Amino acid sequence: EPTVRTELMEQIPPIAIFLQESRPKFPTAFFEYLMPIVVRYLTDVNNQVRKAGQEALLILLEQDLVAQSDIENKVCPILLDLSAPDSDDEYKVEAVNIICKMASMLSRTTVEHMLLPRFCELCSDGKLFQVRKICAANFGDICNAVGQEATERLLIPKFFELCSDSVWGMRKACAECFMAVSYTTSPEVRRSKLSPLFISLISDTCRWVRQAAFQSLGPFISTFANPSSAGLYIREDGTLSIRPSAQDVNSNPCQPSNNITVMASGANS
Repeated sequence: EPTVRTELMEQIPPIAIFLQESRPKFPTAFFEYLMPIVVRYLTDVNNQVRKAGQEALLILLEQDLVAQSDIENKVCPILLDLSAPDSDDEYKVEAVNIICKMASMLSRTTVEHMLLPRFCELCSDGKLFQVRKICAANFGDICNAVGQEATERLLIPKFFELCSDSVWGMRKACAECFMAVSYTTSPEVRRSKLSPLFISLISDTCRWVRQAAFQSLGPFISTFANPSSAGLYIREDGTLSIRPSAQDVNSNPCQPSNNITVMASGANS
């Protein structure tokens, strides 16, 4: 029964945490018994079971309970199969979503070598706009996961494609994550490539795209600032924070600091 498999999936994370805490007594139980179930349920015929499996997998990755070898040899190959061009539409959309969510939890090497090529393919998926929409919404997170070199070499050309997509929702999603993409690039790329691209979004024919671009204008401008003088920095949770200067703090030590936080990730906007 699908409901039984769904309930089972919801119990996997707490069991895995218990096994991790009791590892001397159960050194291989998780890898031998639980991990194969999680991987198998990613391709279950029932939609609800698959979603429960995906949620369980993300929790296990957040808790750092999945071995790197299992990620590369078991999880990634399944997701690459599900997101292949000839894959079922529903499976493909789910796989893209899980790939984007996983990226921030995996090592840069794993993301760049195993998942990035497929992500770039999916950005140009001409069959399903839902796939491109997920890619656009999570573009900043992927850039942050792979770093500046891979972003400028592989992702920026795809970002240009998405920013000129015929579906306005795609362009709006790009506008929302523009600051996160810009932060990952060099000052020269910001000036020569991203600035003209941003102007095209702020002049878009769709008012929803223009509105999203104007809302991202301040955060985008902030990526041009010198962090040492402006006090701007990106926190680990993907937010842009403005640290008050030492002079302001010293002038009124009893006054609480007035940090301003702006969401950097399109997914969190």
